[in-house]
Amino acid sequence: MNYTEQQAEWITQQILQELAATKRAPAPEAAAPVALDIPVGVSNRHVHLCREDMDILFGYGSTLTRFKAVKQPGQYAAEEMVTLRGPKGDVKNVRVLGPLRNTTQVEISVADGFALGVKAPVRMSGDLLNSPGIEIIGPKGRVVKQDGTIVAWRHIHISPEEAERHGLRDGMEIDVHIDSSRGGMLSHVVVRVSADAVLEMHIDVEEANGFGLRNGDTVRGVKQDVRHG
Repeated sequence: MNYTEQQAEWITQQILQELAATKRAPAPEAAAPVALDIPVGVSNRHVHLCREDMDILFGYGSTLTRFKAVKQPGQYAAEEMVTLRGPKGDVKNVRVLGPLRNTTQVEISVADGFALGVKAPVRMSGDLLNSPGIEIIGPKGRVVKQDGTIVAWRHIHISPEEAERHGLRDGMEIDVHIDSSRGGMLSHVVVRVSADAVLEMHIDVEEANGFGLRNGDTVRGVKQDVRHG
């Protein structure tokens, strides 16, 4: 056997050994997505008021009257209602949600925006910069807001303990699988972690109707490691 043949045989043996080692070593398992079952809360159009606007709309020193509690602790739907007025028309009987906030915020649907003539951006609550204004009419007066009208971004409320248990962080985006007659996958659902939160996914009426969802239905959230905020 000459030198070239010896070299070729050595190379062949090295390749065979590497292949054998590869077969013996188990392939690393892909990280499994984290899944959790989440109750659904369907949100209709509503208004959050600041103290100043509450005084103008319902009278100085007025207080909100609790109509019914919502799932998130300390929050409730009030008996008080207002009318929203935009360049094209009005939307009446819009419920106020309590408690009062530091800043007035109006949350509508895309269809409401067409009726009002207001092009509201899809935003997380509190992200009001450069959002359109609107007129709010109450039984005692009216206010014209220069901004504060949004379509609410779909999101999940969750406590820090439950978020840690499922590997979730505040601001992370996850996918949500919906198993219903009109089910599918809802992407870019933002996780909102807060100390007093009760696990719940908030979507608006249009999204709920599109997926055939009602209050109290359950969906499954799936965290993908490559998707995060």
